[in-house]
Amino acid sequence: MEIKQMASVIADELQITSGQVERTIALLDEGSTVPFIARYRKEATGMLDENQIRFIQEQVQYLRQLAERKGEVIRLIAEQDKLTEELEKQIRDATKLQQVEDLYRPFRQKRRTRATVAKEKGLVPLANFMLMACTGDLQEEAAKYISQEKGVASAEEAIQGASDIIAEQVADDPDVRSWVREYTMKHATLITSKKEDEPSGKKVYEMYYEYSEPVSRMAPHRVLAVNRAEREGILRVKLALDSAPILQHLERNWIRKNSIAAEQLKSALEDGYKRLIAPAVEREVRGLLTEKAEEQAIHIFAENLRQLLLQAPLKNRVVLALDPAYRTGCKTAVLDETGKLLEVAVVYPTPPQNKTDEAKRVLTELIEKYGVQVIAIGNGTASRETEQFVANMLKEIDRDISYIIVNEAGASVYSASKLAGEEFPDLDVAERSAVSIGRRLQDPLAELVKIDPKSIGVGQYQHDVSQSRLADSLQFVVESAVNYVGVDVNTASPSLLQYVSGITKQVAKNIVSRREQLGKYVSRAQLKEVPRLGAKTYEQCIGFLRIPDGENPLDNTPIHPESYPAVAVLLQELGIRTDEIASEAAKAKLKEVNVKDMAQKLSIGEPTLTDIIESLLRPGRDPREELHAPLLKKDVLDITDLSKGMELQGTVRNVVDFGVFVDIGLKNDGLVHISQLSRRFVRHPLDVVSVGEIVTVWVKDIDVEKGRVGLTMLGPEAVQ
Repeated sequence: MEIKQMASVIADELQITSGQVERTIALLDEGSTVPFIARYRKEATGMLDENQIRFIQEQVQYLRQLAERKGEVIRLIAEQDKLTEELEKQIRDATKLQQVEDLYRPFRQKRRTRATVAKEKGLVPLANFMLMACTGDLQEEAAKYISQEKGVASAEEAIQGASDIIAEQVADDPDVRSWVREYTMKHATLITSKKEDEPSGKKVYEMYYEYSEPVSRMAPHRVLAVNRAEREGILRVKLALDSAPILQHLERNWIRKNSIAAEQLKSALEDGYKRLIAPAVEREVRGLLTEKAEEQAIHIFAENLRQLLLQAPLKNRVVLALDPAYRTGCKTAVLDETGKLLEVAVVYPTPPQNKTDEAKRVLTELIEKYGVQVIAIGNGTASRETEQFVANMLKEIDRDISYIIVNEAGASVYSASKLAGEEFPDLDVAERSAVSIGRRLQDPLAELVKIDPKSIGVGQYQHDVSQSRLADSLQFVVESAVNYVGVDVNTASPSLLQYVSGITKQVAKNIVSRREQLGKYVSRAQLKEVPRLGAKTYEQCIGFLRIPDGENPLDNTPIHPESYPAVAVLLQELGIRTDEIASEAAKAKLKEVNVKDMAQKLSIGEPTLTDIIESLLRPGRDPREELHAPLLKKDVLDITDLSKGMELQGTVRNVVDFGVFVDIGLKNDGLVHISQLSRRFVRHPLDVVSVGEIVTVWVKDIDVEKGRVGLTMLGPEAVQ
């Protein structure tokens, strides 16, 4: 498929012009990355965002695969001498892979079937006679095919064999397949029943023990739950569908008026549907349901991950991090304002040791020694006991110190990794975990990129979806977040650098190695000396790399070096010296710029000039600092402290199809059901809140026995 054809198809889907798509495809084919195109080629794309560009990238890949498959199918059919002009046109006009496969089905090499046996007996002409004849005698015609040599003993056997041929012909017809598939999607009901008791005894799938729901209304999370229970052997799952309308449709299209074989054809059509079409279409419909559900689950995971990565960092604070445990004690790590490890220790404030006095003494000494300002507590095993201990300890310390519970999902994965071993070879696994907990509070993005995104725990049924598609989506999200924030090239780890536009793992390591040789980078131009960082890579990555306190203030902005000459002219026009960029006087002049006129004078696009001015107004800006700051605490909360209608502040920890989990300081997060998020209609919780957001909630329901709390965001009047 030519680029113009692809561009036209994609443009229709995105409701943009073909020219925008063509120019974007050209940039992608040249090796440009999605973040680079979205940020630095706005004039070429017409201001397309990252999601639109990624959609174009995925669709181009799909359409090229489709074109390749079309060519392959045409070749295979032609080799059988069965390719007609009409069939070739149908294949070339197909817009979906499923359509191509439906058209190829009749020509696909099959295992030996009832129909192939009948064909070997020479019964194809009889099958054609049954389909076409409106006059004559069927029994008399069928008797002509009786043959001891071919194994046709009677006219009835001949008719049965011909019926088998017709049944398979109907089942292979692409129009029939497409119609039945669509009808099944609209009208089938999914029915589940209990097959075995759940080994855990927890009755996780109890609601599905006797359950039915129209396929067209199945929510994605219910599809994945049913799939998992079926896989675990807990449920039987089937589709129920009234076959009468389908058989009537087939009869209208396959039985001629006044046909002499109408009854036999009805039987053949029913056999073709029930034996061949229905089981295959049920698998296809279940597959389509799963594909749609996986798409939604991956989307939710990706959105949650992006918000988690972009949580506001807690900068310029000395942090004492605790990785709670019972028997082995709480591992402790003190980190300075930049995340540098100062000291590690182990304390035992929790059962069975309960050495609270000793733990208090050790932690107090560390607090005083390093001027600790915040304590970060991992939310895993023994977290609440550790939190209670810390809250009590802080009441006895004459310093302004807060604490915060940090989601430690994935910290154990990181701490046992090769990367952590290289970073902290002298620490044990738990001590590395404590460092990770503290650092993810100080700079969530820089720390979380070291962990496989699937281990971070902000998804829904992430283990039940296509792992390759999930990995691709999460990789894109991490790259997008890293490039959105920008990276300090003098402090970034190889783990962070490898997500910068155009940079590979090896180049990331080379950047760090060169940095160690130089002491630090003082200009972006020095990165051209890094081994394997060629001209194309430099073009793609350099705008996302920052050098604070470098020789050129522009190196600490998102302005690409290719625009430095235009910036020089702009500053000259405004009478601003380079060392005055951050001054209030310079900002006032920049705000008065007429973008349209100045863009023409500088011979650059208006979008590029707008971005340049924005970057000059806020050099060194970290966009995350404009988001919700972490919610620090002074005292612990117990479920018995709650009462209905109580107002609380909490942090959104996870967003799923049916609601939002909010950390209000209890062992388990409270749930705000989707119906309690807003008084207006909510299509999905992601439309209202995001991971890391600080929200005000009211206690709606309390189940002390199960440790569950229902919350509402509708106000105290919503509490009954």
